[in-house]
Amino acid sequence: MGGSNPYIKQSSPEKAKQAYSIRFLPGGQEITVDPANAPSSATGLEGSVLDIALASGIDIDHACGGVCACSTCHIVVREGLDSCNESTEEEEDQLDKAPGVTPQSRLACQTVPNGTKNLVVEIPNWNRNLVREK
Repeated sequence: MGGSNPYIKQSSPEKAKQAYSIRFLPGGQEITVDPANAPSSATGLEGSVLDIALASGIDIDHACGGVCACSTCHIVVREGLDSCNESTEEEEDQLDKAPGVTPQSRLACQTVPNGTKNLVVEIPNWNRNLVREK
């Protein structure tokens, strides 16, 4: 479920030019991302943590479909945050609604790594939906 939010300015973050990895906590599942063959789910910004996670079988809730209209894809970037695009005012407004926000909090749908560092991403406990409709 992709798309765009017509009520916010669309950003075009710098794309990764070299391979990097994203390790998800808890569980420690790690994805190696090769920009030439990056997995894509067409959800969130292209190359975003949400886009790559969903395409790789890692579930992160995203009630709005990854268009920066909710806070359900809240993540905490424990390592490598400085290699990600800057958050926008619209993203910050949505994060204000998320529980447990930290200085490293971002929305997975808006967080696009540039590939200069590996990432460690925590999916907060409240965001892990263990029961889904089939």
